[in-house]
Amino acid sequence: MTSQEPGRPASLDDVKGWFPETDQRLFTWFLERQDQLGESGDLVELGSYLGKSAILMGRHLRDGETFTVCDLFDSDASDDPNRAEMARSYATLTRAAFEENYRAFHDRLPEIVQGPTSSILDHVQPESCRFVHVDASHLYEHVHGDIRAAQVMLRPGGVIVCDDYRSEHTPGVSAAVWEAVITGGLRPVCITPMKLYGTWGDTGPVQDDLLNWLEKQEDVWHEVQQVAGRRLVRVKKKRAKKPDKHKEKVRRLEGRLAAAEESLAETRHLLASVRGSASFRVGRAVTALPRAMRGVRRR
Repeated sequence: MTSQEPGRPASLDDVKGWFPETDQRLFTWFLERQDQLGESGDLVELGSYLGKSAILMGRHLRDGETFTVCDLFDSDASDDPNRAEMARSYATLTRAAFEENYRAFHDRLPEIVQGPTSSILDHVQPESCRFVHVDASHLYEHVHGDIRAAQVMLRPGGVIVCDDYRSEHTPGVSAAVWEAVITGGLRPVCITPMKLYGTWGDTGPVQDDLLNWLEKQEDVWHEVQQVAGRRLVRVKKKRAKKPDKHKEKVRRLEGRLAAAEESLAETRHLLASVRGSASFRVGRAVTALPRAMRGVRRR
């Protein structure tokens, strides 16, 4: 990691982008598992925005491997729908901003392909990758092509992660991803609210390992469903428990009662101190006869 400079992000949370904590942990788990199993291969990200997920992926790059990111950044899109999407969602995206963020965490930049993701196969060899993150266009035609390219680039058992596979504003992504599952042989391993993790290999071993890991995560919820005859793991962050209103009211009342009891104890202590003082005893002696005379008159 490079030394910190003023204005540069100090942590991943400082980098703008949509990369929930649950997905950060899953990226880390998949990439660390590949390292533990000795699975080699390059890393690719299609669509990098300002580098949040790329920074995390770069932490898992090993000697002899290549990390390639492909994004239009501030280049012109090749078609009107893509230009409209870029203007609407990525107006502040620049290559310089990506590079500055990435250099805040890594000494070397990844290989950068500034252009449409349709050109990625001109830069990455077939069956050379172990992990591909697809997070570029939201248009069906582009996502369909990105998934096909990922299948070409991945080695047997390699992992593809597809972003925005279920968001209501990205139906083109949903169509392309589930089409790959239904007709293209893509096998989902797990899903989160934002991303689908899959492979064109055997899902059994990786799902078994994932479930073993998830059982130990106290702040992550998961369940297993059967989809089209195959196991699918759902994963999301556990919601914080809502406070019990009645318990909270009792707690407040107990606090007020304790404060009142403390105040009463202080008052009693002060009264006892006054009664024990010399001035109080003198005053009582001086007023003793008048008090006695008033008592006689009443009788």
